[in-house]
Amino acid sequence: MPQKGVWEINAIEVDPNHVDDYLTGLRKSQVPGFEVMKAHGVIDSYKFLVRNGYNKGAPSVLIMTHFTSAAMLEPDKARDQMIEKEILAKFSEEEGKIAVAGYEKYRTFIDDGLWSEITMAK
Repeated sequence: MPQKGVWEINAIEVDPNHVDDYLTGLRKSQVPGFEVMKAHGVIDSYKFLVRNGYNKGAPSVLIMTHFTSAAMLEPDKARDQMIEKEILAKFSEEEGKIAVAGYEKYRTFIDDGLWSEITMAK
């Protein structure tokens, strides 16, 4: 049975020598935004998964956000601008640039997909 909402999953290959740097940057740059989105009911959950071990060309970090419904993916100018304003009040655009500086040297996006959770009937 399909569950309500949809997971957006970003799969990223991160150089194994920089996973901690990447996670530190995500904590500073992504978590405040996710918390604002959560407060407004756009998402209700988010997770970061890290692969134990390294396999070249395969994701080593997953960033997962659960949207409360697929409708939340549709643009809503007033909502989106309000959320962006709140995020920038917590974490400025300049702070964001500093947090992600160097990412292009050690990360590669592998996949960005929408996934639906299914619960199997007993």
